[in-house]
Amino acid sequence: SFSRMLFWLMLSLFTICLSVLASGSAAFTHIASPLVNSKAAAFIGSSKLHEAESDAEEASETEFRGAQAISALTADVKTTFTLEDIAKVLPHRYPFLLVDKVVEYEMGKRAVGVKSVTLNEPHFTGHFPDRPIMPGVLQVEALAQLAGIICLQMEGAKPGAVFFFAGADGVKWKKPVVPGDTLVMEVEITKWNARFGIAKATGKAYTDGDLAVVVDTMTFALAK
Repeated sequence: SFSRMLFWLMLSLFTICLSVLASGSAAFTHIASPLVNSKAAAFIGSSKLHEAESDAEEASETEFRGAQAISALTADVKTTFTLEDIAKVLPHRYPFLLVDKVVEYEMGKRAVGVKSVTLNEPHFTGHFPDRPIMPGVLQVEALAQLAGIICLQMEGAKPGAVFFFAGADGVKWKKPVVPGDTLVMEVEITKWNARFGIAKATGKAYTDGDLAVVVDTMTFALAK
């Protein structure tokens, strides 16, 4: 009948319209998606560039402090024993005097000393020619000399006496010490026998705030 044909005709048209709409939506999504992703990527890239520029500006503003500001970082560190004072206590002399100054000192107990490492020291000629590194044994020797500054001013000893290095246990090196470094050392006397002139101590040293060497036990004997 005519009504049935009209129904099937309208149903076919409706189906065609749905197909057209579906294909149009897919095409729009296919076209729009790259555009959205491209804009998002551009926005993220722009943000990262802006952050990098801001970091560079901040670095340029804070990077250069000048000599006075850097020198002032140690303004509160006072010298207790100068090099001349140390020479009156220790028998060592150039090139084997390895403590430049003492900045903290508790009589008979502990001390903090400083060794400025420079390329002018003779051991760097051969250790090593292309990569100068302060020998680890000299780092331990510097700690021993700092301990000697304490011990040679204790009861039963006298300044200028010869103090033998009798042993070292638990030595660990954590990082190379190189020319230009400032080796900041700390030793503590753990035992002192005035009768026999025997002392034991612990020691550690730092460069730029990082541990460079640590010695669990150092033993010394006063020459008789």
